[in-house]
Amino acid sequence: MFTNFNLKVKITFLGTGTSQGVPVIACKCDVCQSDDPRDKRLRTSLLLETGNTTIVFDAGPDFRQQMLRENVTHIDAIVLTHEHRDHIAGMDDVRAFNYRTHDAIDIYAEERVLKEIRREYSYVFAEYQYPGIPKMRLNEIGNNTFQIKELELLPIRVMHFRLPIFGYRIGPFAYITDANYIPEDSMEKLVGVKYLVINALRKEKHISHFSLYEAVNIIREISPRQAFLTHISHQMGLYKKIASELPPEIMLAYDGLSIKFDE
Repeated sequence: MFTNFNLKVKITFLGTGTSQGVPVIACKCDVCQSDDPRDKRLRTSLLLETGNTTIVFDAGPDFRQQMLRENVTHIDAIVLTHEHRDHIAGMDDVRAFNYRTHDAIDIYAEERVLKEIRREYSYVFAEYQYPGIPKMRLNEIGNNTFQIKELELLPIRVMHFRLPIFGYRIGPFAYITDANYIPEDSMEKLVGVKYLVINALRKEKHISHFSLYEAVNIIREISPRQAFLTHISHQMGLYKKIASELPPEIMLAYDGLSIKFDE
């Protein structure tokens, strides 16, 4: 699998927070009151770039702010993990890219998620097209690999409590968020991953997300060269403290962090 992968890839964490973001509105905890910019977390999203292709994983309510912060001027596609609002609520803002390219943005997701996109953004797909609405080209995916330009993406089925969602593998890199269980056949698809992003909500166990220690155990089983934790809540604790407790091969990600790899 992916034996010929030799692309130079850059990933940027657009957001590393939970559905409420960090700081949480009206919260007075130490994390929400922290002055450390690494404790400021927009809703979870990831930018992946090669020399020829730019894709975004999920487009939540902070999508516009994230695109502006990272000075993104072009994207080829948005790849969705699932349909929860903190992962799709910013998609109206793809119209800025539509204006530049005079083309629709490709959206990749499984059938259930695309159905929700059509419902949530019904005005995009209505018979009467109001001027200036965003343009989306929906692409249904399943469990098999699919192509976005030179990139081959392998969906990885994981569970978000009772909701089946997708993580993704691209060559030596895998991205898994909003999961609390990875089936055995999906673990097999992660064999050989060198760079892993996985969610870790907090230290205490949670009904629909990995805890810190559950994520660490998954990382040890997959044994990547480097792992990055995302989808982090204010309940995790201060960045500086938690980062000091982790081994060097596991990093607490933060908004704006960029990593480059080519093998």
